[in-house]
Amino acid sequence: MSRYNAAVAEPKWQAAWEADGTFRAERDETRPKYYVLEMFPYPSGRIHMGHVRNYAMGDVIARYKRARGFNVLHPMGWDAFGMPAENAAMQQNVHPAEWTYANIAAMRADLQRMGLSLDWSREFATCDPEYYAQQQRLFLDMLDGGFVARRTSVVNWDPVDQTVLANEQVIDGKGWRSGAAVERQERVQWVFRISDMAGELLDAIEGLEHWPDKVRLMQANWIGRSEGLQFKFRLEDSALTDQQDLEVYTTRPDTLFGASFAAVSPDHPLAKALEGKVPGLSEFVAECRRMGTSEADLEKAEKKGFDTGLRVVHPFDETWTMPVYVANFILMDYGTGAIFGCPAHDQRDLDFARKYGLDVVPVVCPSEENPETFSVADEAYTGAGRLINSRFLDGMSIEDGKAAVAERIEAAGIGARRENFRLRDWGLSRQRYWGCPIPIIHCPSCGAVPVPQDQLPVRLPDDVTFDVPGNPLDRHDAWRKVPCPSCGGAAERETDTMDTFVDSSWYFARFTGPRSDTPTDADDVAYWMNVDQYIGGVEHAILHLLYSRFFCRAMARTGHLPKTAEEPFDAMFTQGMVTHETYALAGEDSSIWLTPDEVDRAEDGNAVERASGRSVVIGASTKMSKSKKNVVDPAKIIDQYGADTARWFMLSDSPPERDVEWTTAGVEGAWRFLQRVWRMIEETDLGDGAQPDIFGADAVALRQVTHHAIQTVTQSIEGFGFNKAVAAIYGLSNALGKANGGGGKDMAFARREAARVLIMLMAPMVPHFAEEAWAAMHESGMVVDAPWPVADPALLQVDEVVLPVQVNGKKRSELRVARDLGKDEIEALALADDAVKKFLDGRPPKKVIVVPGRIVNVVG
Repeated sequence: MSRYNAAVAEPKWQAAWEADGTFRAERDETRPKYYVLEMFPYPSGRIHMGHVRNYAMGDVIARYKRARGFNVLHPMGWDAFGMPAENAAMQQNVHPAEWTYANIAAMRADLQRMGLSLDWSREFATCDPEYYAQQQRLFLDMLDGGFVARRTSVVNWDPVDQTVLANEQVIDGKGWRSGAAVERQERVQWVFRISDMAGELLDAIEGLEHWPDKVRLMQANWIGRSEGLQFKFRLEDSALTDQQDLEVYTTRPDTLFGASFAAVSPDHPLAKALEGKVPGLSEFVAECRRMGTSEADLEKAEKKGFDTGLRVVHPFDETWTMPVYVANFILMDYGTGAIFGCPAHDQRDLDFARKYGLDVVPVVCPSEENPETFSVADEAYTGAGRLINSRFLDGMSIEDGKAAVAERIEAAGIGARRENFRLRDWGLSRQRYWGCPIPIIHCPSCGAVPVPQDQLPVRLPDDVTFDVPGNPLDRHDAWRKVPCPSCGGAAERETDTMDTFVDSSWYFARFTGPRSDTPTDADDVAYWMNVDQYIGGVEHAILHLLYSRFFCRAMARTGHLPKTAEEPFDAMFTQGMVTHETYALAGEDSSIWLTPDEVDRAEDGNAVERASGRSVVIGASTKMSKSKKNVVDPAKIIDQYGADTARWFMLSDSPPERDVEWTTAGVEGAWRFLQRVWRMIEETDLGDGAQPDIFGADAVALRQVTHHAIQTVTQSIEGFGFNKAVAAIYGLSNALGKANGGGGKDMAFARREAARVLIMLMAPMVPHFAEEAWAAMHESGMVVDAPWPVADPALLQVDEVVLPVQVNGKKRSELRVARDLGKDEIEALALADDAVKKFLDGRPPKKVIVVPGRIVNVVG
């Protein structure tokens, strides 16, 4: 009896697919298309288990849709610009291009070993001049179309990476790559005018029906629509400023009679005008600019202010004035950069007022409280109620109060109701070398002049050095100094390069025609777009997905995409992470992490360091990371077990949207299952495939299990329930194993049908194994070309029962199964149930008791 040999089978079938051009996608208007895409990787040098899981999921969908008759596009490329390459250049004295392309070669080889059904003929890297040339064309067309602007604005400056960061790239006040504390600076930069589309980007979220709810909510919250009132406070006469008004924006005009101060951002024009006139203000502003820039950072920070000495007049009472502060918790790029503070009903305002001894007057009283005695202590009241202490507003609801204030303000001509958004314009300028050059030339006479289209691409110079901090393009006179395209005078190239999120905001459109001499080919993009299924991590829910939605709108309006592609991704799936136990040396060396390969587990469950025998503390299972060393190298797993074993484990262990814990026992279990199916294919009498006129009861029962498996696996793959599909495949394999001999021609037919279906259902998940088994069964052609099996409705009409499933004596779920389904199949379905897996918490069951037709008891 032979064993399935992955080391021989996998490269053999990969070569066969390549020779046959199996996965090469060509436009064919006579066939329905299906475009499946996983977010392309950054070429760090090696793939990790997260890649294995992500790309295995996409590959199942691609192979399944191909078997269903779709013309499938499943491409791969590389998100290749960015700071890591420049850091490597500085640390390893290697050119960023050399480092990047070497990493791409290594990762391509790793991915190809996985047997993914990718069209490698469409491969590109965003650092290829052919790619960024088209990106520069897009930029210039968007500039002409009004989607790009250049302006002076306050930006997030990373002092280590020496570059500007978008708000989304500032995490807890630190640069997302360097970890350095971000500073606020004023710089001239290029921006995409994404805020102009805020309303339509928000409204369109409702139509993204096949996106995860959490992703849609994150996008909606980030765009952040609010209805409010923008109006002017009159500034009291002062020698400090000629300014007569202070314009504020508020979503709570109903609380205007609870105001006790006004405040402006440190970046507000009024604050800047006062810096040289009010002693100490410059130092305070400098301190503010050293703190975090995101709203989350400002919420956490101690609320601080500086009294400017100015006062504003209440719009409804000329005798009521309030102090004007510069405050560290106000952002210039939200509203007007100025607020009025109502401490009783806003926690930030309350913290500020308590610190500086300002009045706290409640103006909203909950219905159960007495308005005469209601007060606010250390927690602002933000709930519903009636207005109090508010003169003509007293007794009104909050909404009626908002409307009444707005009407009076508008009647007085000092303000108006307006819609506001949190979403700011997307600053795309980055002060680094390894990025797409911005195709602009700055001329003292002509200003910012676009590079002529026939001079694209503006290529990065190869002869740069990284021996001093900063952007080497600023020091490269031969590249930087050029004649002006308009007047011919001395001019200089723009030395900022584009944010790498630009590169990833349209790559999916480029895949439809990757060799086109324009950004997109009209016929190709009309056929292939939109992406039918997009797969990637939820960490990209805001930045990448939002920017891509904006970019596609701008591309459609500049003629590079059809209008139907303004929303690029019809369906979105976000997979969970791959986790593993952590290992650290015990005692004083507890800060020293060990890799799984450096640890031995004893029979009693304890662990020791393999090299020294020292005791090891086993920590919680967390996301695989280099810092904690709890990583497993996919290459080693493929060497030992084969790619299909890794794929099967990733798909079978848990629902794909949840985290999966990588365990040696789980991987070995996946490997044993493949070996068991292989032995079964070799040992089972499969007959000659001739169909008899009459089927006996045993043959009908096996055929019913087979066709139920077809239905379940089909529905499960369509719904991203890969673990449920695996459970159905286990059930079919068990049924086939029990029917491995005996019977007449009817059983021989039923066995061959079950075996064929089993291998076809497994093929999207373990494609090399399936090809080898298909050949061993002497089936014609390759299984990759076999059409997807179709369930016979007549064989699906079986009596069903609903079985309660108990875990440790408590009902946790139910199973709807065929009345005559075997115990093994019921047990497999029960253990694959999400609720059961949750309550077992990753532990194997001690016992499973199946009472057919009655109940399933799982003992954990």
